[in-house]
Amino acid sequence: MSRKTLRLLFFAFGVLAGAVAVLLSTRRAAAPQTFDGERAYQDVLYQMALGPRLPGSEAHAQTRAWILNTLQEDAWQAESLPAQAMGHDLYNLVGKRGTGRPWIIFGAHYDNRLRADHDPHPEYRATPVPGANDGASGVAVLLELARTLPQGEQPQIWLVFFDGEDNGEIPGWDWLLGSRAFAQSLPALPDAVVIVDMIGDADLNIYMEQNSDPQVMRQIWDTAASLGYGQNFIPEYKYRMLDDHIPFRQLGAAAVDLIDFDYPYWHTVEDTADKVSPRSLQVVGETLLHWALSLSPED
Repeated sequence: MSRKTLRLLFFAFGVLAGAVAVLLSTRRAAAPQTFDGERAYQDVLYQMALGPRLPGSEAHAQTRAWILNTLQEDAWQAESLPAQAMGHDLYNLVGKRGTGRPWIIFGAHYDNRLRADHDPHPEYRATPVPGANDGASGVAVLLELARTLPQGEQPQIWLVFFDGEDNGEIPGWDWLLGSRAFAQSLPALPDAVVIVDMIGDADLNIYMEQNSDPQVMRQIWDTAASLGYGQNFIPEYKYRMLDDHIPFRQLGAAAVDLIDFDYPYWHTVEDTADKVSPRSLQVVGETLLHWALSLSPED
């Protein structure tokens, strides 16, 4: 065999090996990863270590920076969207991936309530709510989705972190300030909006919510049942919630609220990390991951 022939063989082998490596790399990138409830729980703990994420606080600013950095590390187009409402500076955060239709928004609020006014002990009612379940759990699910949703052939997905959700019935504030500003800024309606709120409760019971879109809700509940989570996603209506899905419903979008409102520590100082279960984060996150991957991009 001549040296020229040998060089050609080595060159051909190198090209073939490179092509195989690219193919394997592409397949690995496209393959869905496993949603990890334990890893999501670490995100709950991180938020709790910062302290209450009250609008205007240092913990709030640190949380914003951390969310945006996490999104960017996982190859999402991340941006902060400043807004004003009732004299308050708000910062909605969004991570975007994909184009076209269907266009899906997953949302959660990252702010905490200024006062634990449902606490059974009057002396604590002026204390901020820690917000482990009511706030941090939804953020944790969205960030773990950011890590596990594969790049490539999938719907257009936005992960939106709302500010100013949780201070209604406090003078100078109202509910849903961030989601209202965000919904009103949209150039068009998404195909579906799914809000996750208070979904980390160890005793997880998510009932169908009466203000939610029934078709999208049924799809999600069917996905949960197919994964063996029918005992957590209960196919019965129970509550009618004022939550971050409402501004989208008012515009005519198919929006759904995933919330376990049977949570005894709501708006109390006992809404702490020990009340949140990694398994509950797993149940919700895995269900949403499989539901999103079941939606085929339109041509």
